[in-house]
Amino acid sequence: MQKVINRIPGRAYLLLAIIIFAASNSVTRKLTELGEQNLIDGRNPISFCNVLFVGNLCALVVLFFIYRRQCTLQTFKAIPQNSWFGLILISLLSSALAPALIFMALDLTAVNNVVLISRIEPPLILALSILILKDRVNIWVIAGAIISFVGVALTVLLQEPSTEMMQMGGLSIGRGELMAACGAIALAISTIISKVALKQIPLGVFSLIRTTIGTIVFFFVVIILYTPSHFMDVFSPFLWQWMSIYGAIIVVGGQLCWFAGLKTSGASDVSLASSFSPIAGILAAYLILSEAPTMAQYIGGSVILVGIVLNQIGVSRKMETSAPQPSINPVKEMEMEVGFKGI
Repeated sequence: MQKVINRIPGRAYLLLAIIIFAASNSVTRKLTELGEQNLIDGRNPISFCNVLFVGNLCALVVLFFIYRRQCTLQTFKAIPQNSWFGLILISLLSSALAPALIFMALDLTAVNNVVLISRIEPPLILALSILILKDRVNIWVIAGAIISFVGVALTVLLQEPSTEMMQMGGLSIGRGELMAACGAIALAISTIISKVALKQIPLGVFSLIRTTIGTIVFFFVVIILYTPSHFMDVFSPFLWQWMSIYGAIIVVGGQLCWFAGLKTSGASDVSLASSFSPIAGILAAYLILSEAPTMAQYIGGSVILVGIVLNQIGVSRKMETSAPQPSINPVKEMEMEVGFKGI
């Protein structure tokens, strides 16, 4: 059995991980709808807050199992003091603020909107990398980022007017769409900070600390904003029955496939697999929720796909002119883990 598993190419693991994580938004929405049909004293036991909190607990268990050998007192003491501020800031952005905004967006707008608008993250990371880190990229990658950004803008601006719309500078933008965009911005900023401040921290330790801090902060923020009663059903057997399935497939399965793929894949394979994320997300929304794309989503999504194709051309040309990279180095692995949205 182990020999069969070892023969599976890294890109297959990456693609499977992308499919699993791309379906997470639709699965989350489906679970909350199921909770609405099984209320406990008028409360939804599978609320977005409960899913995020319990999902993070599941992620902590998985991450500790994978990286338990790195979790030593010596490793924690070796973390530079000035890196702790960056680590805490990234935890707040990527494990508390961004997931909360994305989950709230799912409660206010279509899953396809969240999937497409989240594609604002890669262009923002590229722009910040060029401006702050002075990274050098070719014209194809820049063109792909610009076109993808235009596609996201079209997805937002061509939406049908609704009661959830709010005015910003003369433009009508839905609250859900705005939250999805803010969540992507928070993730982009956290990725840039990780490139600058966290190169000396082992990936496992970084992941565990980030998830732990994010979970604790999210818990207290929800208690302050919504009162402790918001977590009354967090130990509900009905919630954990479904979250055990969610955790096994989305959290455990997705992350294990992602890490397995990173071990034997090059950066071009990772980039190519990630490019299928919006397509997989839209297909998942259709298959799981019967959510067909709107005209605005068709137009914006098509433009985003053009941008992704141009980006892939740029990545391929860059790989051709650089030294071969048979696998992802630890620093690159950390950057991808930060920017990759599972929970």
